[in-house]
Amino acid sequence: MLRALDIRDMLIIDRLELTFQPGLNALTGETGAGKSILLDSLGFVLGWRGRAELVRQGAAQGEVVAEFELPEDHPVHAILAEAGLPGGSELILRRVNTAEGRKTAWVNDRRCSGEVLRALSETLVELHGQHDDRGLLNPRGHRAMLDVYAGAEPQLAAVRATWTEMARARKALAETEAAVAAVRSEEEFLRHSVAELDKLDPQPGEDAELDARRRMMQGAERIRDDVARAFALLGGDGAEGALADAVRWLEGVADRAEGQLDEPIAALGRALIELGEAQDGVTACFEALDFNPAELEQTEERLFAIRALARKHEVAPDDLSGFADTLRARLGQLEAGDADLADRRAAVQTAQAAYDAAAKALSALRREAAGRLDAAVMAELAPLKMERAVFQTQITPADPGPEGQDAVAFTVATNPGAPSGPLNKIASGGELSRFLLALKVCLSGDDSTRTMIFDEIDRGVGGATADAVGRRLAALAQGGQVLVVTHSPQVAARAAHHWRVQKHVTDGQTLSTVLPLSEPDRIDEIARMVSGDVITEEARAAARSLLQA
Repeated sequence: MLRALDIRDMLIIDRLELTFQPGLNALTGETGAGKSILLDSLGFVLGWRGRAELVRQGAAQGEVVAEFELPEDHPVHAILAEAGLPGGSELILRRVNTAEGRKTAWVNDRRCSGEVLRALSETLVELHGQHDDRGLLNPRGHRAMLDVYAGAEPQLAAVRATWTEMARARKALAETEAAVAAVRSEEEFLRHSVAELDKLDPQPGEDAELDARRRMMQGAERIRDDVARAFALLGGDGAEGALADAVRWLEGVADRAEGQLDEPIAALGRALIELGEAQDGVTACFEALDFNPAELEQTEERLFAIRALARKHEVAPDDLSGFADTLRARLGQLEAGDADLADRRAAVQTAQAAYDAAAKALSALRREAAGRLDAAVMAELAPLKMERAVFQTQITPADPGPEGQDAVAFTVATNPGAPSGPLNKIASGGELSRFLLALKVCLSGDDSTRTMIFDEIDRGVGGATADAVGRRLAALAQGGQVLVVTHSPQVAARAAHHWRVQKHVTDGQTLSTVLPLSEPDRIDEIARMVSGDVITEEARAAARSLLQA
């Protein structure tokens, strides 16, 4: 509920402090007195797009502060929490506009963006009037309004859930189709490559082994003769024979050397053992160097084949075996692809059937609720002197989506048999006001969380019709808050709280102000609205009669 509005230096308002109350609040005054400025100022602090130049002439900046009282379950709390702004039972919006056009906003004394202000305003205030493009006249919101009237939240939740599941199933099918198509497009390459790799069967580490073997065989011829000569020098005709002779001679005289030859003889024995090990190693090397030239050719062929495949597939030689497994797995996808596709298509069909059923149930509920809403609006139109008008909620097929597959539009025909059309295209100014009021009365339900503002919604009506408008505005205000800008004395008389907007000239400057009216002042103001500039006793009597009705 809007508690207070503080306006400074906006258009022709220098300083204005208003305190609003629950129930129906009426703002009256002569044409041009500044009633629309109040709405412009409120729209400014709520982040609405409006006039470009709002700052009062000669002022450095204009400022508007709006104070709202919030119940615990008000949706504003969730918006504040998401934006990281302080909350509580009181909400204070403040917005400043400099003479240069720069705008700055605060929520509960914390800076915020215009986007946050607009999000808050959607839950705080409803504006209705002949040029209302934010609420009932906007066909994009008619489906949501009908759903609220129908109590369709459970059905909507089912449609949204099945739509999400259907989208997920379709995405999985598309991904599987793309994967199978990609594999199928390279099937010939995969089969050829796998066959080639399987035939060669390269093993991890084989490249290094073949390379080492190749280098050894390439160098074998160059070192074979030297190894043979070394082997000959180590054999019985060489070092081995000489050492054996030396040991034999020394052992023959060792017993006469008083032990001095024991250590040399032992050392020579050890040398013979080491020499034998050297001979074994040289023999092994010599045997390894003894290769078949065809083996070198075969080794080179295999080494070059492995390296050629590695270059072809842009992998390391040691990774060829694992790469072959990868290609075989991709080929396996072809075999499993048809089964996967069948499963995915079945999942899409199941999800589609669930969505269709949920959307059909929602459509049925909407059509049933549309009939009830049409009847309710028609019942409201009769007291508003529009008993011949026809209101109809049109439901037509629309592209399926998370909100179902219906398009909803409120249409009217001002006379039976006349063509129907959108509210703002068919109805005249006065008729449109009454259509909007009747529709709002039917759609309001128990929603009292938002302040409703009606801007001259009674224009073009009078007498009993204006009285019916006032009674419905008062009914809307029960348990909530309604602000109405009106020229109708019948509507003003139904208000629980009444303000008069008036202009005055101070120091050659025209300024606007708003005054709360006492009971005697209300009589004079309503009398003025009845009779014009000259207030007569007859007009005062009429005003008293309206107030007491």
